[in-house]
Amino acid sequence: MYSETLKTRTKAYSISIGKLISTLPFNVLNKNYSNQLVRCSSSVGANYRAACRAKSTADFLNKLKIVEEELDETMFFFELLEEFNPDLKVEISKNWKEGNELLSIMVSSIITIRKNEQNRKTS
Repeated sequence: MYSETLKTRTKAYSISIGKLISTLPFNVLNKNYSNQLVRCSSSVGANYRAACRAKSTADFLNKLKIVEEELDETMFFFELLEEFNPDLKVEISKNWKEGNELLSIMVSSIITIRKNEQNRKTS
């Protein structure tokens, strides 16, 4: 059931980012950063869903690492957008915070899986 909650949450995260991006003023920087942000933020949910269909623990771990990387990239582009759109700081910060929470969950999961695998190997 926890995986269903995270599937819903990662999808909602992508939708929230899409809505924020649609409010940005059009200029070269916003266009380029927004394009990157759409790709990496939507990849978070897509790769989490793929992780839930993993064929093995190693496959699951690899897919979670991709989710981790995409979340980190998403947060980076939020930081850039905030520099050039200070009037949207509150909305950007809300999305950045959710990304940071999701990132913490993914990193914690990765650490737990690695510990469990190490314990299994030494048992």
